[in-house]
Amino acid sequence: MREHKILVTGTVGAGKTTAIGLVSEVAPVVTDVRNSDASIDKARTTVGLDYGQLTLDNGDIVRLFGTPGQVRFDFLWKILARNALGLIVLMDNSRADPLADLSMYLDAFAEHLRTLPCVVGVGRMHSHPSPALDDYAERLASSGRVFPILDVDVRRRSDVLLLIDTLLMQLEADMRGDEA
Repeated sequence: MREHKILVTGTVGAGKTTAIGLVSEVAPVVTDVRNSDASIDKARTTVGLDYGQLTLDNGDIVRLFGTPGQVRFDFLWKILARNALGLIVLMDNSRADPLADLSMYLDAFAEHLRTLPCVVGVGRMHSHPSPALDDYAERLASSGRVFPILDVDVRRRSDVLLLIDTLLMQLEADMRGDEA
């Protein structure tokens, strides 16, 4: 049995708390409080971390740590990223400039992304089809990165599990490459 720490990050409202709570086998730890930031259109927001865990079919345990989305909590992002084996970045395609949001997270986690696998999940594409997944791929390529990019609905367990599986497949491929 192995344990995998995965960091889930992304913009406010992208669904980090929802995603972790949906797949967690234990009661998730949530540090949501009443939102006092008028620029954020939601009643509650994460100010610390979210935590959940699930057991894979092979007995491995995945521990999911979610970051707050507000940039003012970026000091927590670095703390939560310690010892992570991979990163899931959730993007909200309904935001004013989601590609700029992606760039900000790529910059914020640049040091970690040199060695960690990553997958990008883009939500709300059905209601906001632009930018397209190809636009995200181009933004990644312009920063010298290639990561899987998936259209997801974090309210669907299967979509959240697909993000986790995609990340774990990258980890497994990296481990096989190291053995060769």
